[in-house]
Amino acid sequence: MILPLLITGAVGGFLSGFFGVGGGIIMVPLLMLWAKLDQRRASATSLLAIVPTSIVGALTYGINQQVDFAVAGLVALGAIVGAPLGSKLLRVLPIAVIHWTFVAMMLIEAGRLLFVAEQTGGTFTMSVGNAFALIGLGLLMGVASGMLGIGGGVIAVPVFMSFFGLSALLAKGTSLLAMVPTAIAGTIPNLRAGLVVLKEGLIVGAAAVAASFGGVALAFILPERLSTQLFGLLLLFVALQSAYRRMRSQKKN
Repeated sequence: MILPLLITGAVGGFLSGFFGVGGGIIMVPLLMLWAKLDQRRASATSLLAIVPTSIVGALTYGINQQVDFAVAGLVALGAIVGAPLGSKLLRVLPIAVIHWTFVAMMLIEAGRLLFVAEQTGGTFTMSVGNAFALIGLGLLMGVASGMLGIGGGVIAVPVFMSFFGLSALLAKGTSLLAMVPTAIAGTIPNLRAGLVVLKEGLIVGAAAVAASFGGVALAFILPERLSTQLFGLLLLFVALQSAYRRMRSQKKN
């Protein structure tokens, strides 16, 4: 079972560095497909693996001055509250509800990224309203993180770009930093509930960390618009594949 975990981690880690996400968006369905984990266990394992991956990714972007620490801090503040709530929902909600929530989020974000306007700038003006908006964004990220096993970057990155005016690189680096406490806050209750095997999560995380450097390097090479559209296509593919697998499973039952 080690090989599927390593491959899943490598794919998720590369995408994490490239797109500024935790990698759970692809690791969750791959863990279900290749490692044969159920939705709850796959989500919890993915979230644990996101902890080291987001740390390394944030450091790499930070070295290149592509992290806004104030924005990340406010988002993390809300996410720390939301992640345990999401983890609780993971334990009590029916699998079907969790699965279709995952699919719906992917379709919404895919549409946003594929049709988002060209982004410029990279500056952010702090205000009381923006501060509360960032905390609210973090709360949503945290709930999604704890419930779906994703770092929340699929939510944060396009919002940073579309509503707060951050450039693509700055949005990715800031997203990764905000995900560190988010993933930790969601993983702790998952470990206590026995939803994740520590060894599995560490194997996936180690592979993800190693592969994340290549993803970051590619992010600095490709044009912003192209990387944004590629992200949107990835989310669309994952959403459609997940919906197809869920419908096939329902028909069998």
